[in-house]
Amino acid sequence: MKSDEVFDVLIAGGGLAGLSLALALDSAGFKVAVIDKLPPVEMLEEKYDGRSSAIAYANMRMLEVLGIKDKLLEFGEIKEILVCDGKVKDGAQKGGARGFTLHFDEAEISDSEPLGYMIENRHTRLALDKAASLRENITRITGQSYITHRELGDIVEVEISDGRKLQAKLLVGCDGRGSKVRNNAGIKTNKFGYNQTGIVTTVKLEKPHNSVAYEYFLPSGPFAILPLPENRASIVWCEPHAKAQTIVKQSKEFIEAELQKRFGDILGKVEICAPVFAYPLSMELAADWYRPRVALCGDAAHGIHPVAGQGFNLGLKDVAALAEVLINSRDVGLDIGDEIVLEEYAKWRRTDTMMVALACDAFVRLFSNDFAPLRLIRNIGIGVVDNISPMRKFFCRHAGGDVGDLPKLLRGEELV
Repeated sequence: MKSDEVFDVLIAGGGLAGLSLALALDSAGFKVAVIDKLPPVEMLEEKYDGRSSAIAYANMRMLEVLGIKDKLLEFGEIKEILVCDGKVKDGAQKGGARGFTLHFDEAEISDSEPLGYMIENRHTRLALDKAASLRENITRITGQSYITHRELGDIVEVEISDGRKLQAKLLVGCDGRGSKVRNNAGIKTNKFGYNQTGIVTTVKLEKPHNSVAYEYFLPSGPFAILPLPENRASIVWCEPHAKAQTIVKQSKEFIEAELQKRFGDILGKVEICAPVFAYPLSMELAADWYRPRVALCGDAAHGIHPVAGQGFNLGLKDVAALAEVLINSRDVGLDIGDEIVLEEYAKWRRTDTMMVALACDAFVRLFSNDFAPLRLIRNIGIGVVDNISPMRKFFCRHAGGDVGDLPKLLRGEELV
């Protein structure tokens, strides 16, 4: 590649958000380069990332339009969700409800779409990789890192680790929570931790899960059982940092026994069938979404608690909004790197992102304790919502990403 090669858009970060954005822009004929320090083969290994993502039904429409859904090896449907305050008995945290439960059912909102989908991140990466490899307008630059950038009038020049300098109208930082693009652009973040670590693994179940997702709120933090194909489930188990680090160092049998306590007997015996990972949990929100010729997308712009499974969904909303804004701006002759264009994107995403982040934060703080007065308040709240159908539908549609001013991709429409 020539050092003076010019693209329409340079994307730093070839993960879930970065490749999704590349595919969306490619559909409108943009010339895109994706820079990622890891070769695809490493990111596709099971040991790289043991997480699964809950994909809102509106975002699955987007994956279908972009040609990704058909390339997914497997995914599970979420047809029902049960939310409850978990039990604490004899000092031990147990599965099962001790108060009211909140039940969401797909039949309340649609006769054609489930409440959501569960997909292992490595399968999403593989599907994105396959789709991107077929697009002539997408250049993959792997094994190289973004180093820095500088604005040069109507272009941005990006230096990568092998010394090459690439140019584009716009640089998009899709390089995760520790975004180097964001830091080099001088964009600050507001960050705080939860003193919680998410323990993540996959288990086989003795009894059928019937596409039901369970969310127990225990004093130490949320405990989620999320349905995967072949009667498996993805587990997100939140504990204080020190306890989580102790747990993940124990034997498989010890961890299975602790899981069984939290599961109760609803799904029979559980057996770990994947590596066990630990991820410290925090909230980190960028103070702004752009600088001249630079935009942020996905985790580079926002990192939230996984309590409602909205992290990747927020990233896909960013992708859909940014792609639509860039395409519309180009088509009317505007400079896609101009701050007027980037402000339109930021304005579209600011409020929704902040509302979701604050809602997730409030859930964690309200439920991650065993304070009796709060327990009473939240049980009353759960009971009220469960008994009022319009409220249940309201929460279902919000969780499904099917509210507000939706970009075309989230409505299942082509960009061009």
